[in-house]
Amino acid sequence: MAAMAETYILTLTAAAIGTAHTLLGPDHYIPFVAMSRAGNWSARRTLWVTAGCGLGHVAGSVLIGFLGLALGVAVMQLEAFESLRGDTAAWMLIAFGLAYLTWGVVQAVRNVPHSHLHFHADGTGHSHPHSHDAAHCHVHASDQASRAASGATVASVWTPWLLFLVFVFGPCEPLIPLLMYPAAKASPWAVAAVVAAFSVATVATMTLTVMVMRFGVSFLQLPQLCRFSHAFAGLAILVCGILVKFGL
Repeated sequence: MAAMAETYILTLTAAAIGTAHTLLGPDHYIPFVAMSRAGNWSARRTLWVTAGCGLGHVAGSVLIGFLGLALGVAVMQLEAFESLRGDTAAWMLIAFGLAYLTWGVVQAVRNVPHSHLHFHADGTGHSHPHSHDAAHCHVHASDQASRAASGATVASVWTPWLLFLVFVFGPCEPLIPLLMYPAAKASPWAVAAVVAAFSVATVATMTLTVMVMRFGVSFLQLPQLCRFSHAFAGLAILVCGILVKFGL
């Protein structure tokens, strides 16, 4: 009976810490909101990318924790390794943000609206403004053919995978020292319950926060800044990486 009560308390603690750990880390949701906005992701795609990255984020620490339990590795050693993973993930996030910011600025410069003057056979002429990038803040069905050839479409393919790689490297710091080892003293079922509670709470909090923020951001309409959307997304990711690494 006491073991069941202990497992119940550990499970609730795991869920609470998973939720707090996610909410207190803006890198868990801001990159997805920024990328969804810049890439014109649908709600469904945003949900799947966020959930996938969240599962990868948790799975890395769970795997390391289970290996530590199986091999009898000391908690301090695992914490040191998790700290190294955290530094690596932070630098990856910084590099990704900087690269995406640079790419976004290049796209914005290429997409500066300008005019071309055309002359007809009768000698009359006219000019019309346009830009070379077909991406818009709001993508409609008629835009899909032109958008498929744009750089934005290429970015929409590789950016989710880069985010996934960053989150796989990113550790869930509280999981090993605060949850898995106390649970291991109870039973394997307690370990499974704690891991499940922490994982569900983390992924659910990530997806819910991203979707709520995405909905809120959708009301922000700034057509004149639309061509800078990728640059702003890169800047947001870069700032998140800096905050994670240097704790500013």
